[in-house]
Amino acid sequence: MPERPLIIAATIAAITVAAPARAATIQITTSNLVFSPTEATAKVGDTVELVNKDVLVHTATARNGDFDVNMPAKKTVSFVVKKPGMVEYYCRFHPNMKATLKIEP
Repeated sequence: MPERPLIIAATIAAITVAAPARAATIQITTSNLVFSPTEATAKVGDTVELVNKDVLVHTATARNGDFDVNMPAKKTVSFVVKKPGMVEYYCRFHPNMKATLKIEP
């Protein structure tokens, strides 16, 4: 049975290669008119969860047009990242609120 360890190793390798990577959830909060963190990293397919802790409505509006998400007061919303790149975003209602999302392939 010297072949058995080889068969087991080959099976494990095949499962590892075939198993898709799990998408992550990246959480970004707004509190006191500030996005936190101001720099976040995600991968294509990840979910970005936006938690608005303020009593004001905000947006997460990408300067390049990739997303424009309304964030109701005291609510959580989310979206799935679709393409890679460095995306600067801001709140349309409070333009001093700025942050960056680095999206990896």
